[in-house]
Amino acid sequence: MNPPSPRPAVAPVIDQHLEVAMHLHGTRQVLLDAPHARLHQIARLDERLIAHLDGLAIAGEAGLRTSDAALVAPFGGGELFVATVLALQARDTARLERLLALAEAVPDAAPHLASAFGWVSSQHLRGVTKALLDSPSPLRRVIGLQACAAHHVDPGPVLAAAGGDTDATLRAVAWRVAGELGRIDLLPAALRALEDPDDAVRFEAARAALRLGDRDAAPAALRLLANAAGPHRANALTASLLVAAPGDVHGLLTALPADPVGERLRVRGAGWSGDPFYVPWLLKQAATPVLARVAGEALSLITGADLAALDLEGAAPAGPATGPNDDPSDDDVSLDEDESLPWPDPERLAAWWQVNAARFASGTRHFVGQVLSPVQAMAVLSTGVQRQRVRAADHLMMLQPGSRRFNTMAPSHRQQRLLAAAQ
Repeated sequence: MNPPSPRPAVAPVIDQHLEVAMHLHGTRQVLLDAPHARLHQIARLDERLIAHLDGLAIAGEAGLRTSDAALVAPFGGGELFVATVLALQARDTARLERLLALAEAVPDAAPHLASAFGWVSSQHLRGVTKALLDSPSPLRRVIGLQACAAHHVDPGPVLAAAGGDTDATLRAVAWRVAGELGRIDLLPAALRALEDPDDAVRFEAARAALRLGDRDAAPAALRLLANAAGPHRANALTASLLVAAPGDVHGLLTALPADPVGERLRVRGAGWSGDPFYVPWLLKQAATPVLARVAGEALSLITGADLAALDLEGAAPAGPATGPNDDPSDDDVSLDEDESLPWPDPERLAAWWQVNAARFASGTRHFVGQVLSPVQAMAVLSTGVQRQRVRAADHLMMLQPGSRRFNTMAPSHRQQRLLAAAQ
């Protein structure tokens, strides 16, 4: 008797798997930098994403063809992510080659391919990553290096070579990866790269040097970037404040411009400094509508006060909404930067601080309610909200130069496994 033939794939079911997987990928990208999401919440989303990706994989060639068909311009990151995950898991080199060629031709496509390389397990990357690292294409080497960083795999000598490449994007990614992987042997080269003519390369080299233990040239380079208009200002200020002595924080914050961007950075920077000295000033900012929510977040970063759990929330003030709306004539489709942050109640928050201030010594760096330490940073990685977890990963590198940076973007099951192993 012949064995039963496989059940044919059902096209509507495959289409639904693809649609939901793409949507979940987009939602996940937002949650990875969200002020309210915790690891267990991302884990629930990841479980759903895995289930829909498995549904596509079980469909075999039909699932692959359906993901291919979605790559019709204009397409988004979800389509690229799903197609790349399926190609990697199926070890379909022809499809992967087409996706890499697409990434080379379409601006801004590479990050979504790189996220797929970070999503799949390392067994699906055997042989693939090495081919990328050996490629003459700068973009393919970028994706290969990002895959190594996502899986904590040292790419070896190719990393140093990439740091001196003629392609500025590749140089910048190389220094980012060098810092995240704790390549202390590359610290002298990173310090030389502080003279690079490209702003992004200088920033990544300075942050890498800081993570690798330099506390002289790297902070100075980051301060220059923090005080200059450009895309690296906020991250440069963050990195500077994570190692700044209490006496230097005031200078860093007051040097910021007195414009709306500078004022927001000043508030956020007070939280990044971890110094309770700034709490009374942050309480005043919490009474200013345009700064209220970000001031509440900064207060929580220092004190650990959960505004919702402690009933320290207030009502949103009356006024025009920010971010996208239902008006078809409004071209603003950007998300509100403070979306999902609670509105603090200034009076109740001030009363809470009056009761709890004695627990916090000014001039001592605090992080989510406790004096900063490796133990506290690991605790925040386990239980904190995502933005706090990102800072916890940064703190651990500053406290332990040369360590590998915890990947807060990795699939949740991988993060949970690493956290369990560290206990």
